[in-house]
Amino acid sequence: MANYSYPIDMDWTHEEMNSVIKFLNMVELAYEKGVPAAKVMEAYKAYKKVVPSIAEEKTMCKQFERESGYSLYRVVKAAKENPTKIIRMA
Repeated sequence: MANYSYPIDMDWTHEEMNSVIKFLNMVELAYEKGVPAAKVMEAYKAYKKVVPSIAEEKTMCKQFERESGYSLYRVVKAAKENPTKIIRMA
């Protein structure tokens, strides 16, 4: 279990929170076990519907990386560059 909190906006609906959490879980899996790039991108698309602003995404990315050590940006970049691969971050 993670010893950090997810950057969640309490104004989001339950469904929106689930979309963000699912994406953050994909990022965690990319670092901990490996996850198919297609699953990362599917979760990222749902996440972007909740967090469409680039500025808000950058803020969330920095906060999550500061707390967890996991980079949303690096995982999405790897998934975009290798769409048919399993993403495993070092």
